[in-house]
Amino acid sequence: MKFKEIDAFRAVMRSGSMTAAASELYTSQPNVSRLIAQLETTTGLTLFTRSAGRLTPTEEGLAFLREVDRAFVGLDALKDAARNIRQFGKGRLRIATVPSLAMTVLPTVLQHFHADHPDVYVAMETGSTQLVADWVGSRYCDLGLVSYLPPAAVTEAQPIADVAGCCVLPHGHRLAGLDVITPADLAGESFISMTHGDGLRASIDAAFADDDRRIMHFETPYGATICRMVALGMGVGIVNPLVARMHGNDLVIRPFAPRIPFVSYLLLARNRPANVLVERFNARMIEVLATETGALPG
Repeated sequence: MKFKEIDAFRAVMRSGSMTAAASELYTSQPNVSRLIAQLETTTGLTLFTRSAGRLTPTEEGLAFLREVDRAFVGLDALKDAARNIRQFGKGRLRIATVPSLAMTVLPTVLQHFHADHPDVYVAMETGSTQLVADWVGSRYCDLGLVSYLPPAAVTEAQPIADVAGCCVLPHGHRLAGLDVITPADLAGESFISMTHGDGLRASIDAAFADDDRRIMHFETPYGATICRMVALGMGVGIVNPLVARMHGNDLVIRPFAPRIPFVSYLLLARNRPANVLVERFNARMIEVLATETGALPG
């Protein structure tokens, strides 16, 4: 059974005649007649009755058509998949991200991206910065979003946002009335820090190099955890203002000097093939981050 025979059979069933089917298939009527005869021989079915030059489907022919149409639904789906791959790459994205971005700007990015590409499946994986880099480097994920560069970079990195860290305080704190918090102001304060080995931890500690009188009681890898602990009155901390804004009603947010940069990076695998979906998602990501950071105070 050959595809040309099946295609001719469907064309005859659709058009009602071999002449019309031949025109549809850009071939001759005798060729269509030959293909139908070959199909009947192969299947052992009588697909049509012929009377006075007219062609009438038999019950066997109608039953066979139902099975053929069922098979062609799958072929049509393959055609659609091929079209999507041509236009948008593989038709799905797997994104790796650190929790701070997963809980702040990424849902907004996904909202806009889904509106543009409602048929694209997106999976989001959340992990540490090094794990995100490993996922992207191995091409398990198409792209990654991190808050600092991992020490062992196996990817290309592009900075996509740079905001100044802010100081978060519990409501009623003695420093809440200050316009700007400095290292000297935090002398004697219980400080909730980023985890050792975190690139942000090094930047924060460097700001206190000349006057470090903090009391280091807690450390955690996540800015959202710092904000929650601060809101519970367990200390103070310095975090990304995008994260702090999520907890704005539960704590006091103040600028911090000297400036501590919180840079977000887009990670992509080296020597990756072109992917239209990745490029469009990245454009949306940069657009949303620009809007979100532009809305921050100061």
